[in-house]
Amino acid sequence: MVAAAINPARARTGYFYVWMAGACALIAFGGFAPTYWLQLAPGTFVGPPLLHIHAVLFSAWTLLLLSQTLLAANGRLDHHRAWGLAGIALGSAMVVLGITAAIYSMKVGLAAGYGDKSRGFLLVPMTAIGLFAGFFIAAIANINRPETHKRLILLATISLLQAALARVFFVLATGGGPGLRPGIGPPPPMAIALVPSLLLELLIVAGVVYDWRTRGRPHPAWLAGAAIITAVVVLRGPLSTTPGWIAFAESLAHIAG
Repeated sequence: MVAAAINPARARTGYFYVWMAGACALIAFGGFAPTYWLQLAPGTFVGPPLLHIHAVLFSAWTLLLLSQTLLAANGRLDHHRAWGLAGIALGSAMVVLGITAAIYSMKVGLAAGYGDKSRGFLLVPMTAIGLFAGFFIAAIANINRPETHKRLILLATISLLQAALARVFFVLATGGGPGLRPGIGPPPPMAIALVPSLLLELLIVAGVVYDWRTRGRPHPAWLAGAAIITAVVVLRGPLSTTPGWIAFAESLAHIAG
């Protein structure tokens, strides 16, 4: 099949997104390496099949993103669109698996007697998957507006990377070790998710700077995305201890059986 022709300026812009996708994949795999990937071979990872399926799907997303940006940068838009249908199916499955895994982790904490700490910390993965779902749906709605679509897909991916970068801080704080991972032991303080989540916004800053250099102004998607992510990240702590959230988390534990 003949690839569509693209001009050099568009190609350069496309390859910026390849580098952004590569950075996302590096953060995702590097962040989970000490607490998951490097524990698989020696058999020190402890967890149900749900967590393995979760890891495969979420890792596949970053690899698909890298592949999609390469296809778009090289003008192979027909293949890009075809694989985009697989991306819609994958993203939808990730939302369901992400919510299920988050509730599972909370229930493990509740069974261990961590009570409201587990209920409160549930807000972190639930809002991360909520951000992903929101940007993902917006990206699908803007599929015919490629400049907006590709930025929204990156914003969705950046939302998911919060867990990966937080694991770097987890290993630094605990020293790591065989079988050690978040979810084993008491829930970490909410603050452990604040710094890595805000650091990831440097990827958005990179997009804004690139837009300024190539377009003369940042695309509105970057600005809206940064505002939404920042608001969610900052408000997690105060909201996690409210009676409303605690009651909602408890209802999820009962609904999930």
